[in-house]
Amino acid sequence: QVQLVESGGGSVQAGGSLRLSCAASGISYWIGCLAWFRQAPGKEREGVASMYRAETTASYADSFEGRFTITQDDAENTVYLQMDGLKPEDTAVYYCAFRLSCPWQNRGDLLPGVYDNWGPGTQVTVSS
Repeated sequence: QVQLVESGGGSVQAGGSLRLSCAASGISYWIGCLAWFRQAPGKEREGVASMYRAETTASYADSFEGRFTITQDDAENTVYLQMDGLKPEDTAVYYCAFRLSCPWQNRGDLLPGVYDNWGPGTQVTVSS
């Protein structure tokens, strides 16, 4: 049974930073892909970044590269999302998600429909 638990959300002023954590259980650290998504009120869920766990290879949606960084701690079986230079429009619920099958052809895809398991989410609020 795959379980994902996010933490690290909170309130921060514009320009600040947060580091989100996604602790995984029921899966080994080298298995599959784990990604971060976010969903703001009234908007569709959008992909932020993904990690191919066996090689710790990261992929980013264009609008987040350079500002957000995804990393993995193998020993803790945890994937992190470091968010710098936060803006009010980054306010959203942030989710981590896992998929077991992660072929190289679409490894970097950030489509919610290809992910099988989801955490409950953590709220990030950025004030101006």
